[in-house]
Amino acid sequence: MFNKEIYVVRRQKLKKEIKDGVLLFPGNNESPMNFPSNTYPFRQDSTFLYYWGLDEPGLNAAIDLNSGEEIIFGDDRSLDDVIWMGPTRTMREKGENVGVSKTLPADHFEAFVKTAKDKGRKIHILSQYRPDTIQSLADLLGVHHAKVNEFVSEEFTRQVIRQRAAKSNEEIQEIEKALETSFAMYMYAFKRTRPGMREQDIAGGIEGIALQRGRGVSFPTIFSIHGEILHNHHHKNIMRNGDLIVLDSGAESFMHYASDITRSYPVSGKFTNLQKDIYSAVLEAQTESIKQIRPGKKYREIHLLASEIIAERLKDIGLMKGNTNDAVAAGAHALFFPHGLGHMMGLDVHDMETLGENLVGYENGDKRSDQFGLAFLRLARSLRPGYVITVEPGIYFIPKLVEMWKEEGKHKEFINYDKVERMLGFGGIRIEDDVLVTRESYRVLGRPIPKTIEEVEQVCQN
Repeated sequence: MFNKEIYVVRRQKLKKEIKDGVLLFPGNNESPMNFPSNTYPFRQDSTFLYYWGLDEPGLNAAIDLNSGEEIIFGDDRSLDDVIWMGPTRTMREKGENVGVSKTLPADHFEAFVKTAKDKGRKIHILSQYRPDTIQSLADLLGVHHAKVNEFVSEEFTRQVIRQRAAKSNEEIQEIEKALETSFAMYMYAFKRTRPGMREQDIAGGIEGIALQRGRGVSFPTIFSIHGEILHNHHHKNIMRNGDLIVLDSGAESFMHYASDITRSYPVSGKFTNLQKDIYSAVLEAQTESIKQIRPGKKYREIHLLASEIIAERLKDIGLMKGNTNDAVAAGAHALFFPHGLGHMMGLDVHDMETLGENLVGYENGDKRSDQFGLAFLRLARSLRPGYVITVEPGIYFIPKLVEMWKEEGKHKEFINYDKVERMLGFGGIRIEDDVLVTRESYRVLGRPIPKTIEEVEQVCQN
């Protein structure tokens, strides 16, 4: 955990901005895989980590905004727990380590919430995502579990987003630790991938590196010759000459800060001419988008710039036609680039997504587009210093989508369907880096991972 003063200041900011009621911070519990005592690796709730720093199950916390009192609820380990899991600090010691003087047994949390409710006090909660937490809050609030998230405090949510969005120097250092792990993961994959291997041979190796150097992966690894499937977690294919790999993976530092990198490269170690053409289009879109990053710039505008570059280069290849600006305005490019340019990143790889993607990624008054492709833009708002964001354009040839659009005659004035159909089986290409918005510009975080054609071919062939 960080120095305790960091957590003290974070909580003080909340108390300064929100004046009345109680703030509740449910921590996560163990989650069973197939029977109660066989659990998944524990992952604490990110907002709980941000304000309270304690990375273990069985904890809840609260702030009484009227009295200023801060409380952590949890139990000291029993003798049985010590036998199976070993000794640990007392709750009093844990509280002191994060600047909290008051700790109470775990079962006092229920009484605390019910007392506040009975007195008619305002109870602030954040949007919840775990069924056990939702059910617990439903019982405490006296509502059906399906209604819990109707009680979410927008005031509380917006303050948490405002604080967590801008990363401190300590947080950036943690992200760069995760990126150092990513560097090792990608160098392993580049150098070990060979025709005839299974995807799983490489995917398992890079996940092992994430476990050796940190908390493991920050999301399920995407490693596939079928890059046209955007979130493809299947690793059973045999890799062959001529195939392209999309590797989208991330690691968590020991303090749970994430990295998120994507590279696309040829299994053989050598791009074909057609692969070079498509890859160059994606790389240009990515590098030019990064150059546009600066405080005050709307990320939606950068997304549209990347879309225009992709559409223009696909015109050069013969897959698109017509006026580029008109094609992007109509959404024709989304046949090839159907997702957003990027997202926030921090303690969550899609940072704070559980708090509400529109609240995190859009500003007051901004309306999310309902146009295919643009509707999937997670981050559209004006950039601010301290934001850490991903930049990840791509080009994909998705058979079902091409088939459907062609049958409908959709955007036929911009798309050369006959030529596009010849590309089916190509797969996809995506390139992604993690970028810090600085006071005046940007900084690409982490040690550079090969991404030019020459760099990728050289590292793969070595």
